[in-house]
Amino acid sequence: MASINTNASAMTALQTLNTISKNMATTQSRISTGLRVAEASDNAAYWSIATSMKSDNKALSSVQDALGLGAGKLDTAYTGINEVIETVDKIKQKLVSARGASQEDQQKIQTEIEALQEHITSVVGNSNYAGSNILQDGTDVNIVSSYNRNGTTVSIDQITITGTDVQVLSEDGSAGIVSGIVASTFFDAGTAVVDDATIDTALGTVETALASLAEQASVLGAAKSRVDLQKDFVSKLSDAIDRGVGQLVDADMNEESARLSALQVQQQLGVQALSIANQNTQNILSLFR
Repeated sequence: MASINTNASAMTALQTLNTISKNMATTQSRISTGLRVAEASDNAAYWSIATSMKSDNKALSSVQDALGLGAGKLDTAYTGINEVIETVDKIKQKLVSARGASQEDQQKIQTEIEALQEHITSVVGNSNYAGSNILQDGTDVNIVSSYNRNGTTVSIDQITITGTDVQVLSEDGSAGIVSGIVASTFFDAGTAVVDDATIDTALGTVETALASLAEQASVLGAAKSRVDLQKDFVSKLSDAIDRGVGQLVDADMNEESARLSALQVQQQLGVQALSIANQNTQNILSLFR
């Protein structure tokens, strides 16, 4: 029924056009942000899950930083302790060559050993990374390795290196695996020839130190390998969480682009329908002029 008081066709066309405009605004927002769930009002459940997972991923990013820092410390210490092992091994060779040697030769060997002792002190002192010297400090090293959340319960895992075990030489030289070797004067100037039995005792001390150094080098090496593995795992875990969050909140750009094109056509048709509805009313009114 045609009415001069109510233009039902125009009202229907206008409602349709408003719906199309609202859908276009939603689609354009998704295209511009790349998100189909940008805020809680879009989908409260997905938004809540995605927000929590994004927060966890930020924590994992901090874990990755901690592992990277820890890897640097361990790699530095591992390099340093291997250099010390090689140097102590050279001291061992010098002591072996001193067996049966003359007093003059033993004094020359002592000079060579002193140079090696100074090198050990230098190596340990320079095995410093980011203000931390595992081989010298004698303090425990705790490396954050994971962030675990179960609801509101959070736990942090750590990789721990016992400082007193891996201390090679304290800053003052009074403690550490090689403190006795570095402080020793095997062949005093002006003294008689050192006998083989005394040299063998010194060799026993060196062998004990070498065994301890090798053991702690293996501890550092194992910790270094574990940190590297954990770094790789945390990186993969972070990527997996990113993908999971994306599946919850990311917009399908191909789908949204196609929807926008369709809505643009619908909008054009809606404008035409509204125009026709209004024109029909004008035609009816013209009959009464």
